[in-house]
Amino acid sequence: MADLKIVVTGASGRMGRTLIREIAQGQGLTLCGALEMEGHPNLGLDSGTLAGMQPNGIKLTADPLTLLAEAEAVVDFTSPLVSTMLADLAAQARIVHVIGTTGFDDKSEARIKAAARHAVIVKSGNMSLGVNLLAALVERAAKSLPDYDIEVLEMHHRNKVDAPSGTALLLGQAAARGRDIALEKHWVKSRDGHNLGPRADDSIGFATLRGGSVVGEHSVIFAGTGERITLSHSAEDRTIFAHGALTAAKWAHGKKPGLYAMTDVLGLNA
Repeated sequence: MADLKIVVTGASGRMGRTLIREIAQGQGLTLCGALEMEGHPNLGLDSGTLAGMQPNGIKLTADPLTLLAEAEAVVDFTSPLVSTMLADLAAQARIVHVIGTTGFDDKSEARIKAAARHAVIVKSGNMSLGVNLLAALVERAAKSLPDYDIEVLEMHHRNKVDAPSGTALLLGQAAARGRDIALEKHWVKSRDGHNLGPRADDSIGFATLRGGSVVGEHSVIFAGTGERITLSHSAEDRTIFAHGALTAAKWAHGKKPGLYAMTDVLGLNA
């Protein structure tokens, strides 16, 4: 079977370079394009060199149309604006689009859902296989422990721009599914002052920490009377996200158009 031809977006960023290295070292994959934004100082440079490897002949470009016309999949850890644009282009090209970007608003979510009528889109707030297994466990625990309070705690590096993290929201959504409630109607994202009152039943709390170079720490705490259960995940290296995204790309190739999650990739929705 021929290697899956992949375009990497944000190719000179941390995740982009990690993806390029993982593709070079993996099986059944080949890098066919490296995208960066217009005006980026690294445009025209060799993507292999930027990723700390030998030159691979794939230079960074800001022209997605040419690259996607030759690709079978695009892997994307960029920004909501770029990811939404790429979803439209992936739909036109009828290729796989793996989205690891977070921080989308409702309008962007709707555009991605519309694009999935023609593209195979795998989208997740976290591409780690371990995190998505954790989410399945959180959903099960929330269903099995209906009277326990749920709190989601997360910490990331000091430069992360969105809060709560996409992973924290993914875990909160899993807890909400377990309780059969809408997360948006029950989340508590901040607590301050002296007049908060007692904790509301069925609320799902979020606490956000930022500092240093932390890749990602997430815990979901189920607090009952006299006991606590904590389900947690620690990301020690960004390669876990690249590995999960590339696993998703291989899984999605040949699937019918639609919007899929990493739980589909792991077979947890079967």
